[in-house]
Amino acid sequence: MNWSRKWINPVLDKEFRLRMRTPRSAISLLAYVLVLGMIALGYIYVSLYLGRQGNHAFNSGAGRMMFYVLSFAQLVLIAFMAPALTAGVISGEREKQTLSMLLTTQQSSSTIILSKLFSSLSFMTLIVVATMPIYSIVFLYGGISLKQMIYIFLFYLFVMLLLGSLGVMFSTLFKRTMISVIVTYGVGLCIFLMTGLLYLFVMSIVQRNYFSMPTTATGPTYSFVGYILGLNPAGALISLFEPGFSKGAFLVRNGNLNSDAPIQLWQEFLLVYSVVIIGSLWISIRKIRPVAKRKLRKGTYDAPSVETGASDPS
Repeated sequence: MNWSRKWINPVLDKEFRLRMRTPRSAISLLAYVLVLGMIALGYIYVSLYLGRQGNHAFNSGAGRMMFYVLSFAQLVLIAFMAPALTAGVISGEREKQTLSMLLTTQQSSSTIILSKLFSSLSFMTLIVVATMPIYSIVFLYGGISLKQMIYIFLFYLFVMLLLGSLGVMFSTLFKRTMISVIVTYGVGLCIFLMTGLLYLFVMSIVQRNYFSMPTTATGPTYSFVGYILGLNPAGALISLFEPGFSKGAFLVRNGNLNSDAPIQLWQEFLLVYSVVIIGSLWISIRKIRPVAKRKLRKGTYDAPSVETGASDPS
């Protein structure tokens, strides 16, 4: 049995071949690894020669901090690259006037959408996996376990899936790739930046009077502001590093030392954005095919008019 034909449909096979045959893919991979490698080497140089006044010891604490720096840098790079890879997968077919031919094949709407998404995210996954040798520098000094590294890479895959599903949805809804890219980056900016700024703004208001309130058995033991930070990828990433960070984000003030946050930030992030991913893919599958319009007027039946979705040649 040919397993490649069983698991790889024609749409997915076409996307793989077209993406990996171009030199742009190799250049993008090289540039990504070089940027992250320069960040790692730059941090080592600053830590060894500039930040310790002649103390050239690179201990486990510095290695742990280097892991934090690389993780946040990787998260920012993913936020820039994932929308660019997915925001034009459907609108690009529409602009080239090949979407109508694609829809006439035996492939279902869900197969087309998922194949486009998977092919784009597989290249992004290849790029992230290619950076693992850079992370191996951290293990030379300690401070980070293999389990934490696996959790971080799984978190990256979820963020890529989130941004990718949003990009595919907007690529399906909008006919122009430029508009789809702009809207996808705008929504990504709200997820990455606006949620953090909103948390800081609300925190400055709530924290002023929160700790002045008397702590009673029936009073609130935590504030709602932590739920805002749980929508931010950076906050969720920090909670993976430091489980106690969620407790500080919710301003837990119970006298019991065993009291904990109502939910970990990364758990809230996964729950909320899992719904967003499912909703985005559902909308993409429903909107990729034109809908026949049937009208009954005065007892007469009009033939269904089908919008091909192709761009007007005029």
